[in-house]
Amino acid sequence: MIHDLTRIADAAAAPEPESALTNVSRRALLGGAGALVLALAVRAPAARAADEKKFGADGMPRGWRDDPTVFVAVAPDGTVTITCHRQEMGQGVRTSVALVVADELDADWAKVKVVQAHGDEDRFGNQDTDGSRSLRHFFMPLRRAGAAARAMLVEAAAQRWKVPAAEVTAENGTLTHAKSGRTLGYGDVAEAAAKLTPPDRAGIALKDPSAFRYIGKGQIGLIDNRDITTGKAIYGLDTRVEGMLYAVVARPPVFGGKLKTYDAAEAMKVPGVVKVITIDPPAPPVEFQPLGGVAVIAKNTWAAIKGREALKLTWDDGPNASYDSDTYRATLEEAVRKPGKVVRQEGDVDAALKGAAKRLEAEYYVPHLVQAPMEPPAATVRIAKDGKVEAWGCVQAPQAARDRIAKRLGIDPKTVTVNVTLLGGGFGRKSKPDYFVEAALCSKAMDGAPVKMTWTREDDLHNGYYHTVSVERIEAGLDAKGMPVAWLHRSAAPTIGSIFVDGADHEIPIELGMGLVNVPFAIPNVRMENPAAPAHVRIGWFRSVSNIPHAFAAQSFIAEMAHAAGRDPKDYLLEVIGPARVIDPVKIGDVWNYGEDPSRYPYDTGRLRKVIEAASKGIGWGRELPKGRGLGIAGHYSFVSYTAAAAEVEVGPKGEITVHRVDIAIDCGTQINPERVRSQLEGAVVMGMGLALTAQITFKNGRTVQDNLDTYELTRIDAAPKVIEVHLVPGGDYAKPLGGVGEPGVPPVAPAIVNAVFAASGRRIRQLPIRDKLSA
Repeated sequence: MIHDLTRIADAAAAPEPESALTNVSRRALLGGAGALVLALAVRAPAARAADEKKFGADGMPRGWRDDPTVFVAVAPDGTVTITCHRQEMGQGVRTSVALVVADELDADWAKVKVVQAHGDEDRFGNQDTDGSRSLRHFFMPLRRAGAAARAMLVEAAAQRWKVPAAEVTAENGTLTHAKSGRTLGYGDVAEAAAKLTPPDRAGIALKDPSAFRYIGKGQIGLIDNRDITTGKAIYGLDTRVEGMLYAVVARPPVFGGKLKTYDAAEAMKVPGVVKVITIDPPAPPVEFQPLGGVAVIAKNTWAAIKGREALKLTWDDGPNASYDSDTYRATLEEAVRKPGKVVRQEGDVDAALKGAAKRLEAEYYVPHLVQAPMEPPAATVRIAKDGKVEAWGCVQAPQAARDRIAKRLGIDPKTVTVNVTLLGGGFGRKSKPDYFVEAALCSKAMDGAPVKMTWTREDDLHNGYYHTVSVERIEAGLDAKGMPVAWLHRSAAPTIGSIFVDGADHEIPIELGMGLVNVPFAIPNVRMENPAAPAHVRIGWFRSVSNIPHAFAAQSFIAEMAHAAGRDPKDYLLEVIGPARVIDPVKIGDVWNYGEDPSRYPYDTGRLRKVIEAASKGIGWGRELPKGRGLGIAGHYSFVSYTAAAAEVEVGPKGEITVHRVDIAIDCGTQINPERVRSQLEGAVVMGMGLALTAQITFKNGRTVQDNLDTYELTRIDAAPKVIEVHLVPGGDYAKPLGGVGEPGVPPVAPAIVNAVFAASGRRIRQLPIRDKLSA
């Protein structure tokens, strides 16, 4: 279970005849006559170990797979079909995966199509699209897949022309023998190439980066953009299967609650309702299993919803019936004011605090959050007469969906196929496939008929996997020059581990390594503590996870220290970070390091300094501003990338807050698809701004207070910054390890905004969200 938790928390459709983006099976690819198919198979354990020793593991979880996930097919007409094994949810992974393969293949982009892989770890390798890992883990395997396919095409042409392969070149879908002037299209030799043995890894010749045509150029738009903008794209909610029924579930309103009684008589009178069934709750720990409740199955979604409204239900609210956000906040505050479990210690913090010229302390609060993707969870499941199960839906972790369906139905996972649609956002919610299991149970109750399970927006907010609530307390001692000599940080927050281990109440190494134990400050005496904090709701990962509260607290507190020292916040932040140096994460207590080898991914404070300098330069740090405006800055390391945000904020005469501009900088190593990096960072700014100003989930009597997007407020269009500038800081050459992109942009945004609010108004913010304006 711990192995599975580490892998998944690292964070884990109907046919589309008019779209180039479809689900694909290996049989379908291999069955294409005249197609070159490159299928680099899973290596045996001994061979895999030898490859790891020789080539390195590329940081991939669960050991090395020899280019495990990429299938390249070249049709007789020259069309190149690339299989994407990761899930598309707006981050552009289908485009980025394809352009890496296409560049090494030297394919004509105009002839490239993408198909979506179904969930199968043995075949495709790890498919959990979370943790900002897609290109970080698969850039080099993808390159090798494309290069190997190119080598096979070159060899096939050379054999046809009876010339040495070294005399044949491949460029833009064309094979050329310069000496004789002969040319062939890729499709002309596809059938012959398919009969060749793929080259050994050691013999694969990768391009020199100077020859890249797509990688790093930022000129490739979303490959599925036309389908999305013209309405042809298929999302989970769009799934249609012949004979399909529709279902919704009435779930316990309080986590851990159980159904006492129900009466379905009125629900069965609703036109279109065909059946009402109960779903048993799981025994703890809840993991990714349904919460239980009553499912209403109908001929359409509206009928199912109206049937659910007609149910007469009574609930036993269970052990969390009294859960109250305000009361629990006080509990966390009490916890951080006492010693907790020590998770990092250097020097003598108590003595240094006692002897400090000045002492500061502050507490910071971040509420529960929910992912609230634009498309709520949706899944369709059909159980065939032969017992085989087919599922469709918007899911970040199709392998987890397959495994959980199989476990709940008591069948072999190999009999379950999970087809992946486009995701209308995910942010971690769709890594937990409880809704797939609900759909499977409904299909079973209908003798295998396909059933689509739909979560409404209210369902998503009331019964989700919430980002943890947190109280962070920091104490510091300053010397006579205002520089810190001691740093004590206590973090109290319910842990994600609670859904995997019943009763877990301390942050696990994954969470501790998200900006708590691994702060890189040049402070001689440091201690981090983690008091116990029991969970009263399902805790799940949310974009950037525990980096959000840890960064909010640390980066806000450093700004407070700067003010106490009479120093410029940006200059002070850089001085606290200290000179450029390389730190072994393990030596500062981060035994996880985002699942990466610390020798390949050390903590480089020089890179952190550069992004802070880039963001501050971009926003014009130090420039004169009108009255009521201020600048704030924050930097952070997460998902083995370095980011910094600088915000310009105005506080109006009535306390209203306007974020005019945000400059955000990232060093994620070499940027493979710069256009998508910029888009991800722009989205992170908007999302981070929502966390700072409006978003929160609260609880009364164990129940979620917020119902929809009118009360769980995301950043509205008219409130978004007029200017967002993204600064891509060079991070080395293509041979060096890559960092993540999807999540690292979120953590520095909120502290940059609250630090700017202080600069504009003199008001210090220590709890989120600020709401629309500062209170009187």
